[in-house]
Amino acid sequence: MTPSVAVAAVTFDRPRELAVLMDAINNQTAPVQSICLVDSGTVPSTDVAGQHANVDYVRSEANLGGAGGFSLAILKAVASGADWIWMMDDDAEPADPDCLATLLREAQERDLDAVVPLVVAPGHPDQLSFFFRLGGKVTHERAEVEKVGFLPDDGHFFNGALIRSDVFFKVGLPDMRLFIRGDEVDFTLRLRKAGIRFGTVTTAAITHPHAFAETKHVFGARWHVIVPDSAFKRYFYYRNRGYMIRRHFRVKSFIADVGGYLGYFLRSGDFRGLADWFRAFSAGLRGKGFGPLEDQKF
Repeated sequence: MTPSVAVAAVTFDRPRELAVLMDAINNQTAPVQSICLVDSGTVPSTDVAGQHANVDYVRSEANLGGAGGFSLAILKAVASGADWIWMMDDDAEPADPDCLATLLREAQERDLDAVVPLVVAPGHPDQLSFFFRLGGKVTHERAEVEKVGFLPDDGHFFNGALIRSDVFFKVGLPDMRLFIRGDEVDFTLRLRKAGIRFGTVTTAAITHPHAFAETKHVFGARWHVIVPDSAFKRYFYYRNRGYMIRRHFRVKSFIADVGGYLGYFLRSGDFRGLADWFRAFSAGLRGKGFGPLEDQKF
């Protein structure tokens, strides 16, 4: 019996990219029974959604962030009765028509509850949008990661991740308090704690914009920090890092973050950046700084 798949997708003011994604999903060789699309944008994407009969469109007048949007889309997708939920952001795109079929096959053959494709940078097919750590060093080289073949208990959620519906009953939904930048890491940590079998397969790929410029090396290739390109993203990233260290008791991450960001900002003489990092990071460590988007100070 062929397993049923529902897509959980989110969008925010990217109608052109969304149209490309919708076409790519419905041109997969493995069928998708429904696309549960949550739209939090300032301009509704009803025209794009209406071009596909299998789109279950949900308009949100509040900006739920990636975490809240995915939570709502996942609930709709699970409620559809689908066996598997395929996660997609609006600026992602399956690299080929066999992407979903490959993920389903790999999940079955490896007895996985969640499987993640490689995430490739648009226009740079040899480069991965997000790094992997191999042999203690970070790499964006697709060829280096492909040599491994399969990376157990590792992967970049949520874009392109294929997850069994019952997994969400075991580990819960993305934490909407995290809003953006970190909700996927928190979900990955919960998968590991729950003993969910997952991993990255290198035989399937999606494209998604990269964040190469955000990676700042501090002491060579083995130690780096992430510095997002806007105050909005930096606040949520730093706060969420602190919160996840508190929630999951990540001592090594605490040492790496404190040492890494102190080293980066002090060496560059960016004392304002250091102060902004400390304010957001310490708020997360204390479990503070949460609430409606309009209450946040960036």
